[in-house]
Amino acid sequence: MGCFSSKVARQFPGHEDPVALASQTAFSVSEVEALFELYKSISSSVVDDGLISKIFELFDVKHKGVIDFSDFVRSLNVFHPNASQEDKIDFSFKLYDLDNTGFIERQEVKQMLIALLCESEMKLADETVEIILDKTFLDADVNRDGKIDKSEWENFVCRNPSLLKIMTLPYLRDITTTFPSFVFNSEVDEIAA
Repeated sequence: MGCFSSKVARQFPGHEDPVALASQTAFSVSEVEALFELYKSISSSVVDDGLISKIFELFDVKHKGVIDFSDFVRSLNVFHPNASQEDKIDFSFKLYDLDNTGFIERQEVKQMLIALLCESEMKLADETVEIILDKTFLDADVNRDGKIDKSEWENFVCRNPSLLKIMTLPYLRDITTTFPSFVFNSEVDEIAA
Protein backbone atom coordinates (compact mmCIF):
# COMPACT_ATOMS: atom_id res chain seq x y z
CA MET A 1 0.00 0.00 0.00
CA GLY A 2 1.37 3.40 -0.85
CA CYS A 3 0.98 6.95 0.28
CA PHE A 4 0.23 9.49 -2.41
CA SER A 5 0.56 13.23 -2.41
CA SER A 6 -0.16 15.64 -5.22
CA LYS A 7 2.58 18.20 -5.94
CA VAL A 8 0.54 20.62 -8.04
CA ALA A 9 -3.11 20.67 -9.12
CA ARG A 10 -3.27 20.53 -12.92
CA GLN A 11 -5.18 23.26 -14.66
CA PHE A 12 -6.85 21.19 -17.35
CA PRO A 13 -10.62 20.94 -17.96
CA GLY A 14 -12.08 17.85 -16.32
CA HIS A 15 -8.81 16.83 -14.69
CA GLU A 16 -9.50 15.19 -11.36
CA ASP A 17 -7.12 14.14 -8.65
CA PRO A 18 -5.30 11.00 -9.90
CA VAL A 19 -5.64 9.39 -6.47
CA ALA A 20 -9.43 9.83 -6.56
CA LEU A 21 -9.69 8.43 -10.09
CA ALA A 22 -7.47 5.47 -9.18
CA SER A 23 -9.67 4.68 -6.17
CA GLN A 24 -12.76 4.55 -8.42
CA THR A 25 -11.25 2.44 -11.23
CA ALA A 26 -8.98 -0.55 -11.82
CA PHE A 27 -6.07 1.79 -12.65
CA SER A 28 -3.21 2.67 -10.31
CA VAL A 29 -2.30 6.31 -9.70
CA SER A 30 0.67 5.98 -12.06
CA GLU A 31 -1.58 4.51 -14.73
CA VAL A 32 -4.04 7.40 -14.35
CA GLU A 33 -1.13 9.80 -14.86
CA ALA A 34 -0.10 7.91 -18.00
CA LEU A 35 -3.67 7.97 -19.25
CA PHE A 36 -3.63 11.75 -18.84
CA GLU A 37 -0.74 11.93 -21.30
CA LEU A 38 -2.66 9.70 -23.72
CA TYR A 39 -5.82 11.77 -23.24
CA LYS A 40 -4.00 15.02 -23.99
CA SER A 41 -2.57 13.54 -27.19
CA ILE A 42 -5.89 12.27 -28.59
CA SER A 43 -8.46 14.63 -27.09
CA SER A 44 -8.52 16.89 -30.11
CA SER A 45 -8.55 14.22 -32.81
CA VAL A 46 -12.02 12.67 -33.06
CA VAL A 47 -13.25 11.29 -36.36
CA ASP A 48 -17.03 11.32 -36.76
CA ASP A 49 -18.77 8.20 -38.02
CA GLY A 50 -21.58 6.09 -36.60
CA LEU A 51 -19.45 3.89 -34.37
CA ILE A 52 -17.22 6.72 -33.20
CA SER A 53 -20.32 8.78 -32.39
CA LYS A 54 -21.74 5.92 -30.28
CA ILE A 55 -18.46 5.45 -28.45
CA PHE A 56 -18.31 9.21 -27.86
CA GLU A 57 -21.82 9.09 -26.42
CA LEU A 58 -20.87 6.25 -24.06
CA PHE A 59 -17.64 7.99 -22.98
CA ASP A 60 -19.44 11.32 -22.38
CA VAL A 61 -20.51 10.11 -18.94
CA LYS A 62 -21.74 13.53 -17.79
CA HIS A 63 -23.56 14.18 -21.11
CA LYS A 64 -21.88 17.56 -21.60
CA GLY A 65 -20.99 17.12 -25.26
CA VAL A 66 -17.29 16.76 -24.39
CA ILE A 67 -15.22 13.95 -22.99
CA ASP A 68 -13.16 15.34 -20.17
CA PHE A 69 -10.29 13.47 -18.59
CA SER A 70 -12.32 11.95 -15.75
CA ASP A 71 -14.89 10.65 -18.30
CA PHE A 72 -12.00 9.23 -20.34
CA VAL A 73 -10.49 7.31 -17.39
CA ARG A 74 -13.84 6.04 -16.10
CA SER A 75 -14.85 4.88 -19.58
CA LEU A 76 -11.52 3.21 -20.35
CA ASN A 77 -11.87 1.37 -17.05
CA VAL A 78 -14.32 -1.07 -18.70
CA PHE A 79 -11.50 -2.18 -21.05
CA HIS A 80 -9.03 -2.83 -18.21
CA PRO A 81 -8.16 -6.52 -17.74
CA ASN A 82 -9.30 -6.26 -14.09
CA ALA A 83 -12.71 -4.75 -14.90
CA SER A 84 -15.66 -6.99 -14.11
CA GLN A 85 -17.31 -9.08 -16.79
CA GLU A 86 -20.62 -7.51 -15.75
CA ASP A 87 -19.28 -4.04 -16.64
CA LYS A 88 -17.99 -5.34 -19.98
CA ILE A 89 -21.34 -6.97 -20.80
CA ASP A 90 -23.23 -3.79 -19.86
CA PHE A 91 -20.95 -1.57 -21.97
CA SER A 92 -21.07 -3.91 -24.97
CA PHE A 93 -24.89 -4.05 -24.77
CA LYS A 94 -25.04 -0.25 -24.81
CA LEU A 95 -22.57 -0.18 -27.69
CA TYR A 96 -24.72 -2.49 -29.83
CA ASP A 97 -27.96 -0.73 -28.83
CA LEU A 98 -27.28 2.05 -31.33
CA ASP A 99 -30.81 3.51 -31.10
CA ASN A 100 -30.89 3.47 -27.26
CA THR A 101 -34.14 1.48 -27.20
CA GLY A 102 -33.05 -0.97 -24.50
CA PHE A 103 -32.88 -3.72 -27.11
CA ILE A 104 -30.41 -4.83 -29.77
CA GLU A 105 -32.22 -5.12 -33.06
CA ARG A 106 -31.19 -6.87 -36.25
CA GLN A 107 -30.32 -3.64 -38.11
CA GLU A 108 -28.06 -2.57 -35.21
CA VAL A 109 -26.18 -5.87 -35.25
CA LYS A 110 -25.83 -5.53 -39.02
CA GLN A 111 -24.39 -2.01 -38.68
CA MET A 112 -21.89 -3.18 -36.06
CA LEU A 113 -20.94 -6.25 -38.09
CA ILE A 114 -20.33 -4.15 -41.20
CA ALA A 115 -18.30 -1.61 -39.17
CA LEU A 116 -16.18 -4.39 -37.67
CA LEU A 117 -15.64 -5.97 -41.08
CA CYS A 118 -14.60 -2.62 -42.54
CA GLU A 119 -12.24 -2.01 -39.64
CA SER A 120 -10.70 -5.44 -40.31
CA GLU A 121 -10.60 -4.65 -44.03
CA MET A 122 -12.74 -7.72 -44.69
CA LYS A 123 -15.49 -7.94 -47.27
CA LEU A 124 -18.24 -10.55 -47.02
CA ALA A 125 -21.02 -11.16 -49.49
CA ASP A 126 -24.41 -9.76 -48.44
CA GLU A 127 -25.75 -13.33 -48.23
CA THR A 128 -22.98 -14.27 -45.78
CA VAL A 129 -23.74 -11.23 -43.60
CA GLU A 130 -27.42 -12.25 -43.55
CA ILE A 131 -26.48 -15.84 -42.58
CA ILE A 132 -24.38 -14.48 -39.68
CA LEU A 133 -27.30 -12.29 -38.58
CA ASP A 134 -29.75 -15.20 -38.81
CA LYS A 135 -27.47 -17.41 -36.73
CA THR A 136 -26.88 -14.66 -34.17
CA PHE A 137 -30.59 -14.05 -33.66
CA LEU A 138 -31.37 -17.77 -33.62
CA ASP A 139 -28.84 -18.19 -30.78
CA ALA A 140 -29.43 -14.94 -28.88
CA ASP A 141 -33.12 -14.04 -29.28
CA VAL A 142 -34.51 -16.73 -26.99
CA ASN A 143 -38.07 -15.38 -26.86
CA ARG A 144 -38.11 -14.88 -30.67
CA ASP A 145 -39.44 -11.31 -30.56
CA GLY A 146 -36.93 -10.08 -33.15
CA LYS A 147 -34.76 -8.20 -30.67
CA ILE A 148 -32.20 -9.04 -28.01
CA ASP A 149 -32.89 -7.75 -24.52
CA LYS A 150 -30.25 -7.24 -21.83
CA SER A 151 -30.82 -10.67 -20.25
CA GLU A 152 -30.63 -12.44 -23.62
CA TRP A 153 -27.44 -10.51 -24.42
CA GLU A 154 -25.85 -11.51 -21.13
CA ASN A 155 -26.69 -15.19 -21.69
CA PHE A 156 -25.49 -15.02 -25.30
CA VAL A 157 -22.16 -13.42 -24.32
CA CYS A 158 -21.64 -15.94 -21.52
CA ARG A 159 -22.09 -18.75 -24.08
CA ASN A 160 -19.81 -16.93 -26.55
CA PRO A 161 -17.05 -15.33 -24.43
CA SER A 162 -15.01 -14.42 -27.49
CA LEU A 163 -17.50 -11.56 -28.04
CA LEU A 164 -16.01 -9.81 -25.01
CA LYS A 165 -12.41 -10.32 -26.11
CA ILE A 166 -12.39 -6.86 -27.72
CA MET A 167 -13.60 -5.45 -24.39
CA THR A 168 -10.20 -6.10 -22.80
CA LEU A 169 -7.10 -4.15 -23.73
CA PRO A 170 -4.18 -6.00 -22.09
CA TYR A 171 -1.81 -3.03 -22.35
CA LEU A 172 -4.04 -1.13 -19.90
CA ARG A 173 -2.76 -3.47 -17.17
CA ASP A 174 0.49 -1.54 -17.17
CA ILE A 175 -0.19 1.66 -19.04
CA THR A 176 2.90 3.27 -17.54
CA THR A 177 5.22 1.13 -19.67
CA THR A 178 3.08 1.66 -22.76
CA PHE A 179 3.09 5.46 -22.36
CA PRO A 180 6.17 6.15 -20.21
CA SER A 181 6.52 9.85 -21.08
CA PHE A 182 4.31 10.78 -18.12
CA VAL A 183 7.05 9.79 -15.66
CA PHE A 184 8.86 13.04 -16.23
CA ASN A 185 5.66 15.05 -15.88
CA SER A 186 3.97 13.22 -13.01
CA GLU A 187 2.57 15.35 -10.25
CA VAL A 188 2.02 12.43 -7.91
CA ASP A 189 4.66 10.92 -5.66
CA GLU A 190 4.13 7.26 -4.90
CA ILE A 191 5.82 6.38 -1.64
CA ALA A 192 5.81 2.80 -0.41
CA ALA A 193 4.61 2.54 3.17
